[in-house]
Amino acid sequence: MTIVTTVRTGGDVDPASPRSGGAGHRTAGGAPARLALRTGFELELLAPRGASRADLAAEVAARCGGTVRRFFHTDSEPSLVPGMGWFIHLTPGFEVLGPDGAPRCRLVDDITLRADLDRRAPARAGWYRVLGDEPRLMRLVHRLADPQASRESVLDPLAAVFGVAPRLAGDVVVVDDPAGATVAMAAPMPGERERACEVVTPPLTADHAAHLDALLAPARDLGFTVPVEAAVHLHVDAAPLRDPATFANLVRLFSAWREPLRTALRTNPACTRLAPLPDAVVAYAAGPLAPDWETLRAAVAPMGLKKYADVNLTSLVTPRADKDTVEIRCLPGMLGTEEVVAAAALVERLLARCRDPRPIGAPRPGARIEDVLGG
Repeated sequence: MTIVTTVRTGGDVDPASPRSGGAGHRTAGGAPARLALRTGFELELLAPRGASRADLAAEVAARCGGTVRRFFHTDSEPSLVPGMGWFIHLTPGFEVLGPDGAPRCRLVDDITLRADLDRRAPARAGWYRVLGDEPRLMRLVHRLADPQASRESVLDPLAAVFGVAPRLAGDVVVVDDPAGATVAMAAPMPGERERACEVVTPPLTADHAAHLDALLAPARDLGFTVPVEAAVHLHVDAAPLRDPATFANLVRLFSAWREPLRTALRTNPACTRLAPLPDAVVAYAAGPLAPDWETLRAAVAPMGLKKYADVNLTSLVTPRADKDTVEIRCLPGMLGTEEVVAAAALVERLLARCRDPRPIGAPRPGARIEDVLGG
């Protein structure tokens, strides 16, 4: 098991406040909600100062008798280098495996979480990121780099491929190709990036609340809180939603009913990667139904669907073997288990209504999301 220090100091957030998680919400009548759909969860949290996502991984593993595996998480971030739009980066992630070796969760960075972090803080010892600007080369770096290696040695296997020696530029380790073009760099993490913690579950098919509480209860006990920009994302299987009438209802729900839906789900206005669906997709869904899914897919694929919207339909239209899901992205950050499950239960009911072939109508003034479920 990866050796980390468990920190039990709490934060300075009121435990009853939304950012601390509180007790969570229950369904009407006070009974805990239950979920039926195969669903993966992504929950954005923040470690207290002096702690990190590695500490939460260690605590979750200790409570379930499991182990922690360190790995590199791939993401991208805006570049500060003139003429270079984005960097692809590898950052420390921690996977918790149960006693049977099955994955319980992954804890990774999320670059959208910024407001609570002090970028002026010194980099935490042993924490670094690997950066590059070419996707294919960074996939090679990911394959070669040992997540357990030090910053000084992590790029040695890459340098050997190019027949060069790494060089130092201040506190950054750089590998250039023989022509002098930079391939990748290993640099200290910006201040407090280790505190950002996105908890990613595998797809859950049963006992959703118990699985989530095994992750969120340790986070609450360690003093983790909900970041300013936080969201919860739900990944549900795309296959049952590949139907023209269902697709049209999905689009109507997340376009015509966008504001009542965001009110019901309590969407976080500080979340930075939400947007309406493209106008072309909304107009297409308002027209005659496609005769079959392939006709619809061919028509919608060029219309500019993006991941960073209230609902991510990209994999629905263009299937991915590694993530064949529809992603609902407009839930707020939450730490209460019952609160997360209750919000997911409302989403399940709405998705069930979308699968009803009756078209979802336009909202009337003052409409509430319950009106969608009623007809």
